[in-house]
Amino acid sequence: MPRSSQWYSGDDRNSYIHRAWMRRGLPSGAFDGRPHIAIANTASDLTPCNAHLDEVSRSVADGIHSAGGIPLNLPVVSLGETQVRPTAMLWRNMAAMAIEEMLRANPIDGVVLLGGCDKTIPALLMGAASVDLPAVVVPGGPMLTGTFRGVPLGCGTGVWQLSEEVRAGTLSAAEFTRSESSMIRSRGHCNTMGTASTMGLLAEVLGMTLPGVAGTPAPDSHLLEAAHDTGVLAVDLIDRDLRPSAVMTRASFLNAIVALAALGGSTNAVVHLLAIAGRLGVDLTQDDFDRVGSSVPLLVDLQPAGRFLMDDLYRAGGLHAVLAEIRDLLDPAALTVTGRPLAGYLDDVRVYDREVIRTRERPLQPEAGIAVLYGDLAPDGAVIKPAAASPGLLTHRGPAVVFDSIEDLHARLDDPDLDVTPDSVLVLRGCGPRGYPGMPEVANMPLPAKLLADGVRDMVRVCDGRMSGTAYGTVVLHVAPEAAAGGPLAKVRTGDVIILDVPNRRIDVDVPAAEFAAREPAPGTVAAYARPSRGWERLYVDTVGQADTGADLDFLRGSSGDAVSRESH
Repeated sequence: MPRSSQWYSGDDRNSYIHRAWMRRGLPSGAFDGRPHIAIANTASDLTPCNAHLDEVSRSVADGIHSAGGIPLNLPVVSLGETQVRPTAMLWRNMAAMAIEEMLRANPIDGVVLLGGCDKTIPALLMGAASVDLPAVVVPGGPMLTGTFRGVPLGCGTGVWQLSEEVRAGTLSAAEFTRSESSMIRSRGHCNTMGTASTMGLLAEVLGMTLPGVAGTPAPDSHLLEAAHDTGVLAVDLIDRDLRPSAVMTRASFLNAIVALAALGGSTNAVVHLLAIAGRLGVDLTQDDFDRVGSSVPLLVDLQPAGRFLMDDLYRAGGLHAVLAEIRDLLDPAALTVTGRPLAGYLDDVRVYDREVIRTRERPLQPEAGIAVLYGDLAPDGAVIKPAAASPGLLTHRGPAVVFDSIEDLHARLDDPDLDVTPDSVLVLRGCGPRGYPGMPEVANMPLPAKLLADGVRDMVRVCDGRMSGTAYGTVVLHVAPEAAAGGPLAKVRTGDVIILDVPNRRIDVDVPAAEFAAREPAPGTVAAYARPSRGWERLYVDTVGQADTGADLDFLRGSSGDAVSRESH
């Protein structure tokens, strides 16, 4: 009998209550053992990238119906990356916890997860992993490409480029505003290889989508067809009792790391994959990203590392065409929700545009995976995305220019008297999980206006926060421990020489070890990050882990299963 029968079977008062309140248009045989499947839907007008998911949900429901299941709409916490303050990352764990608890508490046998915007697919997968009911993802898909001044405009990446042009005086404020209507051409999430695109594609590499659906543009009719087929698959998942813990194994996560490098995906995937693995009890560490992925070539020529956009990738053959190029690097045993290995779907795929999807012999970059750095400034590690960096800055020495907060950065960055040169290293602290709180996407700091005016377009930057997946530059981020947790970043002073050595995986400060160890944190760092007095922020700051373990709450790591011990009446 399905799990939902624990609520609906029997003749006692409680089963009567559960059935009676649900008899609002359900078929007469709804409680005779048919699977009840939640559609965890993150559609929201305040999450613009997910606003179309109500339509997708209807196609999923039709598929569930056609396969004999009972579809049940379940609105869940939705996070609009571009809308919520201070940062959507503050609530990723809250969304995951709420999703987990609602899946466990309700009479359902499985779930279809609808997400798109950056934090929604990670939160859905974290919650589903924790409760471990049969689950499958439908990624909402990227938007279509818009154009501005006659050229394609990458959503997100274009913001960083155009805003720097305004600050450099090469683009008027009026033209910058006019570009807004060009950037967002259609429904769907960012069309660059940002975090939303990355996590949608990696959900498929993890085995958690109908094979072939990830990367389908949001307005494409194929997405609704795939949504219907996913509804059918969800019923089959329950029949086979195939759960996330059987699909998202260590082999699946290592495949995701390989794919992340070949795609040129977002550094945010590091914290999200670590957090999902932590919910499953899978042994995955930050070092796996370097060990497994750093030597993988970048094959996809997409912004921000390249030229093209997500509908170009779809046109060129899509995710499977990329994976076929690196098939020998993938674990062939890793399963998908169909029960078949991911590698089994790569036999007859073709590449239709070799400018978008390169061969191994002609990659965009020969080694492009995430590099993990250690040293005086990052005892527990930091990450950098070489594919988005300037090659000449991957080995660099320069004096630090330190900012204690994002407000400090905004107040002083464009001061003509700021003592900064192209060789300087911009250091921003107070932006980690505890310090902000929530670990915002501010690590890709804007460059000082006077250097922009001189033509400078990249500098080494170091931060305990994150970087938008649509951003670019030589940015060392996720520094752990963060300054607010007493990490050494709190001791750095303006003028200290920072040494970046990506080939040797080091990030150090050229200060005698004894002197640096004896330093107190700079005034206005650790002590300034006050503990919130109430609400989610207090719970978050008191229990959040550091970036090197996925920035999840300490008491949420590990799975709790789907059992509910007591009745409601």
